[in-house]
Amino acid sequence: MLKAPYKDTKKLRQAIIDTCKEMNRRGINQGTSGNISVRAGKKMIITPSGVPYDRMTPDMLATVPLQGKGKAKGPFPPSTEWQFHQALLRDKPDMHAVVHAHPVHCTALSINRMAIPACHYMVAIFGGNTVPLADYALFGSDELSEHVTGAMISRHGCLMANHGAVVVGETLEKALWRMEELEVLAHAYIVSQSVGKPHILSAKQIDEVLGAVANYGIKST
Repeated sequence: MLKAPYKDTKKLRQAIIDTCKEMNRRGINQGTSGNISVRAGKKMIITPSGVPYDRMTPDMLATVPLQGKGKAKGPFPPSTEWQFHQALLRDKPDMHAVVHAHPVHCTALSINRMAIPACHYMVAIFGGNTVPLADYALFGSDELSEHVTGAMISRHGCLMANHGAVVVGETLEKALWRMEELEVLAHAYIVSQSVGKPHILSAKQIDEVLGAVANYGIKST
């Protein structure tokens, strides 16, 4: 397990590629629809646009400055979603990784324009009593970046209307963990609605959970 804060090394770049492959192996992404970035000093390293994960090599990943409008570097252009990756890492200095994917159940809720309420205590690992829904905008646009960062001001994840989901993590491993937990949560919420009316936990109950889950899950290193 690599320790954060990260440095731009071949080992880190390979870990990003391996995490992309792991997303697909776990069924929380399909093809090249997802993308991953990590903070490395004053820049981020991000997966390139449209390159199949099984063909990706460490030197193919792109770098983008976290501040200003500096140009991306690398043999391939960065993911078309680089704007919200950059904004999230810039705005959340305690988070070192961003994972975006199109998990089926998260995407189904996003298509119906549904946020996830406090239907289960694990909602708290996303920073509050909901997993919010970011408004729709064209993929890769500044407008989408604004919607995502706005939805995640006080959250560690959100659904993206008619699109998918995005999470942040204190480490690359924890970001992947959050994405998988978000998909499990979305699946459970959908199933719960098929058998009755979900009971939503109160704000007080979620506040109690928030105090108890500060170090829940994969430990940050």
